[in-house]
Amino acid sequence: MNEEILINVTPQETRVAVVENGVLQEMYVERTLKRGLVGNIYKGRVCRVLPGMQAAFVDTGLERTGFLHIADIVDAGEDAGNNQTTQVLHEASIETILTEGQEIMVQVVKDPIGTKGARLTTRISLPSRYLVFIPDRPSIGISQRIEDEKERERLRQTILQYQTDIRQLAVGDDESIVVHTAQTGAEILSKGGFIVRTAAEGVADEAIHKDIAFLHKLWDSTTIRAQNTLPPGVVYEDLPLVMRVMRDLVHAEIEKVKIDSKETYQRLIEFAKNFIPELLDRIEYYPGERPILDLYSVEDEIQKSLNRKVQLKSGGHLIIDQTEAMTTIDVNTGGFVGHRNLEETIYKTNLEAAQAIARQLRLRNLGGIIIIDFIDMQDPEHGRQVLRNLEKHLGQDNSKITMSELTSLGLVQLTRKRTRESLEHILCEPCPTCSGRGTIKSKETVCYEIFREILREVRQFEAKKLLVVASQPVVDMCLDDESTSVAELEEFIGRPISFQVETLYTQEQYDVVLL
Repeated sequence: MNEEILINVTPQETRVAVVENGVLQEMYVERTLKRGLVGNIYKGRVCRVLPGMQAAFVDTGLERTGFLHIADIVDAGEDAGNNQTTQVLHEASIETILTEGQEIMVQVVKDPIGTKGARLTTRISLPSRYLVFIPDRPSIGISQRIEDEKERERLRQTILQYQTDIRQLAVGDDESIVVHTAQTGAEILSKGGFIVRTAAEGVADEAIHKDIAFLHKLWDSTTIRAQNTLPPGVVYEDLPLVMRVMRDLVHAEIEKVKIDSKETYQRLIEFAKNFIPELLDRIEYYPGERPILDLYSVEDEIQKSLNRKVQLKSGGHLIIDQTEAMTTIDVNTGGFVGHRNLEETIYKTNLEAAQAIARQLRLRNLGGIIIIDFIDMQDPEHGRQVLRNLEKHLGQDNSKITMSELTSLGLVQLTRKRTRESLEHILCEPCPTCSGRGTIKSKETVCYEIFREILREVRQFEAKKLLVVASQPVVDMCLDDESTSVAELEEFIGRPISFQVETLYTQEQYDVVLL
C-alpha cells in the first residue's frame, strides 16, 4: 500500500493529509489561535462538586471549566494490584474524594466541543514514539494490533529487563527510586507502567530503553514543574501537530512525508534525528509551485467532506447527518440498478458503502454514537458479508471503535472514540440564517405568519394603517400570489396594509409596524 503524509504549514494553521494509494484518508487541522488541548496537563482547582452526577468541574485556566467524572479519578480507591477498580469505584462517592478549592493535577482527554468544556482525567499518561508512560499504574500493556505472541512477550521482557537493570543501580526507597542510566547520564525516577504502542513492533531493545529513559525524565520534569505552579496553570503541553504526526502516524509503511515549509522541515529533521532516525530519509521538503494539498486533489476532497451527500462509484450514495447527539448515515442505491436482480443491487451497494463509510469516519473525524442505515437485505449471508467488510475497513482506523450486530431494521450502531472536534466543526460554523437547522421557512410559511401577526396586532393596538417590512421573496409572494388574501385581510381589519423590502433581512425575518 502506497501511503504518504502531506503537511501544509502557514502562519495561521497547519494541515496534515494522510493519503493512501492516491486517496485522502485522514485530515488534521490545527490553528494557531485555537490549538488542540488533548494531552495537556494542568494543575487545576476544583470549583464545584456535583454529587448527583458523581463529577466535578475543575478550573484549569481555560475559557470554560473542565469536567471530571469519578470514573476518571485515580484516587477513587483504585487497586491496580488486585483488579478491584470497578468494585471500589461503585463504592466511592465524589464528595468523599474531592472538595471545592482542592488542588488537583488533571490531563485533557477530550477537547472542548460546542458549549462543553474539556473532559479531564487524573489518569495521567505521557506518550512517546514507542510507549505510553502511565505513572500511577505499575503494569505493562501491549497494543492489540501487535498480534504475534512471541513479539508481544519480547516487548514485555524488554521493559521488565530495563526495570530490573536500573533497580540494580537504584538508591532510595521502594516508592521513588532514583537511578542513574548509562544511556542518558541523567537521574530519573523509576515508577509507573507502560503501554507498548503498535509502532514498537520489531523495534530493537535499545530504542525501547531510550524511550523509557526519555519518558521517566519527562515525567520527572513535569512533576517538578507542577510543584512550582500555582493553580490554575499548565504544567505540560503536548507537541504541536507536525511533531505529533511524526510521533503517532509515521510508521514503517509510510513512503514519504512531504512538507512545504522550509523552517518546519528543518525542525522536523532535528526531531527525527533524535527520535526516529530510521525514517529520516523519508522526510522531504516540497518546494513545488503547485500547492502541496492540490496533490492527489486533497483540497477538492476536503470540500467534498463538508457535503451531506457522498457519491459512490456504483451510482449509489450516502447521506451523512451530524448532530450533537449522534451521526446518522443513510445508504441509498441512487441510480445503481444492477445487472441481475434487486437483491444483487442492494448487496453490492451495501458492500461499497461499508468501505466508503469507514473512510468517511476517518476523514471527517466523526465520533460518539454513529447509526448506519444499510439497505434491507433478504439474504442473511449478505448481511454478514457487509458487516465483515465494514469491520475489515474499520480496522485501519486509529481511533477505538465498537460495533453492534446488524438489526432486523438493517441498522448498525458504532461508537467511535472522540477526542477532538470533527472536521466540519473545525472548518464550519452554524448558518446564521437557519441557525444550524439546514433549512429555512418557505416564503409561503412566512407570508401566512405575517397575516396572523397582523390580526394579533390590530386586536391589541389602535392603528390607522400597517407597514410590513420583509425580505424581497416574501414581499413578492404577498403582492403577487397572495394579493387576493391581502385585499381580503385589509377589508376584514378595516385598515390599509403596505409592504416594504428590506434587503438585509433573511427570508424568515419580518416586522409589522403600526402607523
